[in-house]
Amino acid sequence: MIQALRRRRSRAPAALRIAGVVLAFGFAFPGVYLVYRALRDGTGPEGLLWSARTLGPLWRSLRLAVSVSASALVLGTGLAWLTMRTDLPLRKLWRVLLPLPLVYPTFVGAAAFIRALNPGGLANDLLSSVGIDSVPELRGFWGAWFVLVLMTYPYVYLPVAARLRHLPGSLEESARLLGDSAFAVFRRICLPHAGTAIGAGTLLVFLYTLSDFGAVQLMRYDTLTRAIATNYLANPPVALALSLMLLVLAAIVVLAERWFSRRLPDAMSAKSDRPLDYRLGRWRPWATAAVAVTVFASVIAPFIALADWAQRGLFRSLTGDRALTVDYSSIAESTFNTVWVSVVAAVVSVAAVLPIALLVGRYRSRTGSLAHAVVISTFALPGLLIALSMRFWTLRTDLVLDLLGDTAALLIFAYIVRFGSLAMGISVVAVRSVPERLHDSARLLGAGPLRRFLTVDMPVMGPALGAGAGLVLLSVMKELPISLFVSPLGFSTLTTRIYGSFEDAFIAEAGLLSVILVVLSFVLTWFLVVRRQEHA
Repeated sequence: MIQALRRRRSRAPAALRIAGVVLAFGFAFPGVYLVYRALRDGTGPEGLLWSARTLGPLWRSLRLAVSVSASALVLGTGLAWLTMRTDLPLRKLWRVLLPLPLVYPTFVGAAAFIRALNPGGLANDLLSSVGIDSVPELRGFWGAWFVLVLMTYPYVYLPVAARLRHLPGSLEESARLLGDSAFAVFRRICLPHAGTAIGAGTLLVFLYTLSDFGAVQLMRYDTLTRAIATNYLANPPVALALSLMLLVLAAIVVLAERWFSRRLPDAMSAKSDRPLDYRLGRWRPWATAAVAVTVFASVIAPFIALADWAQRGLFRSLTGDRALTVDYSSIAESTFNTVWVSVVAAVVSVAAVLPIALLVGRYRSRTGSLAHAVVISTFALPGLLIALSMRFWTLRTDLVLDLLGDTAALLIFAYIVRFGSLAMGISVVAVRSVPERLHDSARLLGAGPLRRFLTVDMPVMGPALGAGAGLVLLSVMKELPISLFVSPLGFSTLTTRIYGSFEDAFIAEAGLLSVILVVLSFVLTWFLVVRRQEHA
């Protein structure tokens, strides 16, 4: 009887299959529409693809992405090895602090360094007090490179640290007994075992750099994303040609990243009982200094700069010297908007990917596999391209403009497309974690599909689905391009208000809002990333 029940269960319900197809279409729509518009419109982008107006930003984007990803590879791998396989002092503290650059949106980090080094900034004043009057301006390629390396190295550090943590120490001990030096062991044992993690993390950094808008905008470095934002109203054909180019590049990177991810060894799930720690010897102080400088530059220094601006503005406001341009009700409104729209987008994202996860994880449906591939592929869509697609769509379709053109619904939809893939993998794992015997027992007791879902599935899947929603929530809170270009008129989030304050040179207001956003992001990152490093 149980076998008959399982055979019947193996056939996915028609309603679930239809839901999977509809949801896959929704996730694919912004990318498909952008390609359609790029290939159909006006002067035709095929001639623009090889013009100086597109090749220049393309070259600058590739130059920046290669430089940042290569630097993050070296920095992230080195930090992972030092904190996981050596006798570095305060290793537990460094393991907590090193992932924390994830709490900063890149444009906040960029603004912190720009303003701190400018005349009147905290760093500039400190350097002037010791006789250093000339401080190099942090702009252009080197400014964007510096900020993006500091903000993105955790994407390499976290997977490599997890891989080295689970690498059996016996392999390295055997190599040392055979006469290999520490460097030879690292080259012959550690690097090959961590190679796929290094490659996957580096490709993530490459994709992140390609799609970044905030940092390159503030650094005034004209990459594809900045050129798209500049031209999307003034010259739509050029913006569409640049968008198509960025979309193709992002798709290639994501395909490469998926290939690396599939090659990750299963041994990562089993922690080694005998980790081998190397003695740094006379290099110990230098290694400690390098880690401390990295933590200071990527985590502590930006926060000090933001807090300094915030307290200066509050002090001036309280003493009546100069009032802030934003009042407390505006700050509360932006914070509330950020929280509620992020929570709604996170919950709806999980609800949207759950039917597809059921098709893949429980029914092994071909429809589900196709829909799953579509959702995962949206990871290749930078937020700016989704925002651009939504804007062009609403402007060209009167019915959509009337219904969704200036509502939060369109904004939430863009967030779901952008970050739904973050919840997809966790949802599939959650579905597969429900034991089959529980479903069989519930059927035998006469429970219907809805009751089985509520009483059997949700209690088991709930924690994992909550973690997936949390990752989406954290990402939505820090998203700038979608919030900037798709938000309804009069609807401000923390990111849009911070960005506007920086652009208008209202530094105190930007610092105060940034501190609020960073603290919120820190709390989420602590619970979702730092405390879960063992399961990375």
